[in-house]
Amino acid sequence: MASVPSLASTLQQRISDALSAALPEAGSADPLLRRSDRADFQANGMLALAKKLKGNPRELAAKVVEGLPAGDLIQEIEVSGPGFLNITLSDRAIVETLAARVADARLGVPVKEKPGTTVIDWAQPNVAKEMHVGHLRSAVIGDAVVKILEFAGEKVVSRHHIGDWGTQFGMLIQYLLEHPHELDHEGREAAGEEAMSNLNRLYKASRALFDADADFKERARRRVVALQAGDEETLALWQRFVDESKLYFYSVFDKLDMKIEDADVVGESGYNHMLAETCRLLEESGVAVRSEGALCVFFEDVKGPDGNPVPLIVQKSDGGFGYAATDLSAIRNRVQELGADTLVYVVDARQSLHFKMVFETARRAGWLNGEVKAVQLAFGTVLGKDGKPFKTREGETVRLEDLLDEAVERAAAVVREKAQDLSEEEIAERAAQVGIGAVKYADLSTSAIRDYKFDLDQMVSLNGDTSVYLQYAYARIQSILRKAGEVAPKAHPELALAPAERALALHLDEFAETLTGVAETYEPHKLAAYLYQLASAYTTFYDQCPVLKAESAELVENRLFLCDLTARTLRQGMALLGLRTPERL
Repeated sequence: MASVPSLASTLQQRISDALSAALPEAGSADPLLRRSDRADFQANGMLALAKKLKGNPRELAAKVVEGLPAGDLIQEIEVSGPGFLNITLSDRAIVETLAARVADARLGVPVKEKPGTTVIDWAQPNVAKEMHVGHLRSAVIGDAVVKILEFAGEKVVSRHHIGDWGTQFGMLIQYLLEHPHELDHEGREAAGEEAMSNLNRLYKASRALFDADADFKERARRRVVALQAGDEETLALWQRFVDESKLYFYSVFDKLDMKIEDADVVGESGYNHMLAETCRLLEESGVAVRSEGALCVFFEDVKGPDGNPVPLIVQKSDGGFGYAATDLSAIRNRVQELGADTLVYVVDARQSLHFKMVFETARRAGWLNGEVKAVQLAFGTVLGKDGKPFKTREGETVRLEDLLDEAVERAAAVVREKAQDLSEEEIAERAAQVGIGAVKYADLSTSAIRDYKFDLDQMVSLNGDTSVYLQYAYARIQSILRKAGEVAPKAHPELALAPAERALALHLDEFAETLTGVAETYEPHKLAAYLYQLASAYTTFYDQCPVLKAESAELVENRLFLCDLTARTLRQGMALLGLRTPERL
């Protein structure tokens, strides 16, 4: 089915046409329509236009009113103040538009007319290291943006740029070759979290030796060269680290209720074969120059504290390649091989300067241009309740799986308190949906660039801007629909709407426009805000408008229709944020 134009867009078009007719010299003018407290909408565009054309705004507003045909859409329109239009829509138009949304599987949300290909780089853990709270945001934001873009009709390719190459692997492999008994305490294969905990222990031990022993440091460096040269024994151990780490990553992503495809995991090693050519292309084109033996790209606006330019180092003076060479090679691959029109990087804000320089270098080299753009979706830091970066009492970074387990435990307590007729198995299932949803929503309801406080008590609260509040609103509607039994939801455009019904209905009608905007700007927090406002509008409606005990059969059906559309909108919106909607809570 075709998308359903929103009431606001239909009204906008009508006023715009009336404006053009009243003032042909204005061309197609924007009526500056917005939601209002005084009526359903207010149009303020007459003021600026009259000023520009040296006319009287009230007279212009009156002419526009004359040109707006009364009837199906507009119930009442008045000129107020210096030329504002206050517009109240007809109840019939509101209900008919919502009925068209209900009839569509996509709730009237349009699919992009010209979808492109977006390659999105998100969820980038490091091999042989445990995932910590810092890995949470890239995963949660990235997963939501992927789902939103796919729903909008975009072709999306995920890339998980895991840290699986470089000096630390020479260090780790060399340590293991010299201390083979340490791979596993019991000398057996471990898997998942246990294997990772062993690898993490090994990593710390090898790091300590690397920092303390110059001879070991030299042997580790030689081992990196052997790895890069493809030495069989070295590669076999490296592959084992990667495989064990991936099993662990997948177990953590599984807890986060995320599907990570193996084919999308392309780490730093995946671009290794391209690095020399990337450097050659940059040097031959003059984009990069040799400086003190290193291959560098310089920028006018990037200077150090001493006022000297700080370059992007693509190749070090010893011939080793930096992150920049890998990132630039990845851009070449994503644009030339994967056919990307847009590259999105869900990466910590602290890496903003690096990516600014990488993108500018890629533009100078012609890999990014007017046809292909790159965006860093930068995110802030996760803070503890004290407002400082989130750490354990011992000052360690918090392991991600510990955090998720604790969230599920807290949620189980909340579910158990509320649950009347749930089995232990059902409580456990709901607890996972509520706990993981709470963690994701706390992240997604904050603008990505801002830091946010990780407060589990607040996250699993039934009150306030939390996912539990949304899940509870959804479950409440499902309960009403079950109790309605044989009575089916049905739209009745002939009925008058109560104020709480109007407020809910007008908000429901904004879903498609909200989603379209979120897909364009990569701002999932705006979808979260929309859903919270929807649950709040529903709560007011529920308090003020009896559903099953309404005065007439038609009113019961119409209110059930509003309940049903609210539930479907909540479910669709929450699914796009990666949140589950339990039928009972």
